[in-house]
Amino acid sequence: MPAVPPIRIEVVTTFLEDQSAPQEGRYAFGYTITVLNDGVQSAQLLSRHWIITDANGKVQEVRGDGVVGEQPELNPGQGFRYSSGALLETPVGAMYGSYHLRAADGQQFDAPIPVFRLAVPGVLH
Repeated sequence: MPAVPPIRIEVVTTFLEDQSAPQEGRYAFGYTITVLNDGVQSAQLLSRHWIITDANGKVQEVRGDGVVGEQPELNPGQGFRYSSGALLETPVGAMYGSYHLRAADGQQFDAPIPVFRLAVPGVLH
């Protein structure tokens, strides 16, 4: 049985000042994720699992089918990019999680999403 495809995940985050209300404890962040298939067989992204933590230690857990309403098929060498967002009650937080995928040969596997920081510019040095 061939190995499951290596999945590489790249993340870029932004603070959404126009959607935030710090005086009300609402900090909006956007993130753009690129999911890349570095393997030799295709894989379909079936679901996502996120752990989102703010600076107060409040944890939100999110599970769902696909990403942004899609379950993209990633052919070898291809990527899928999408943007989404998160609301926190503090100016700093972090996210991590995993995608659950099915390889072309039917094997199902998880691709870890490394932790990334959500922070208002200038808050951290």
